Amino acid sequence: MMTTGQVQGEAPMTFEQIREMFQEIGRKQEETDRQISRLGSRLGDLIEHLTASNILDKFNDEGYQFTQISRNHTLKDTKNMVIAEIDILLENGNYAMVVEVKTNLTKSDIKDHLKRMETLRRYADARGDKRKFVSSVAGALIDDGAREYALAQGLYVIEHPGQTVEIVAPPKKREW
Repeated sequence: MMTTGQVQGEAPMTFEQIREMFQEIGRKQEETDRQISRLGSRLGDLIEHLTASNILDKFNDEGYQFTQISRNHTLKDTKNMVIAEIDILLENGNYAMVVEVKTNLTKSDIKDHLKRMETLRRYADARGDKRKFVSSVAGALIDDGAREYALAQGLYVIEHPGQTVEIVAPPKKREW
């Protein structure tokens, strides 16, 4: 009678051999996890790049006349602690547009972004920055209900219908 792990004509596997086999499986799983994480990060970078590609023109068509665009903007406090990270920031003298980009945008992402906007407003107020902050969310995929929730919260929604982005204005723009 053959036991598990035994090939016909071979001796049964020892406990040590089985342990080594499981350790090797664990190492391969960790490497696979790292590769998936890197792929997810690269996919996020791609969605961010696609979103930024003509966003300045699109929002200028909405009447903002932004003159600056930056990506991966980080705000830190006096202790060098990160307060907020901004995927895309559009600016002019009167407005700052904060764009949150997700591969798959969910209602939870939008709630987190609204909290971030409140933090950014407090940060700006503490530094005498009187610009008005407006905001938008973008996603390659947008969950059911997330689009409507964002619009109801006064956020622009940036969609990727194909070759370019389209901006959907909220019924009532929200400013911080």
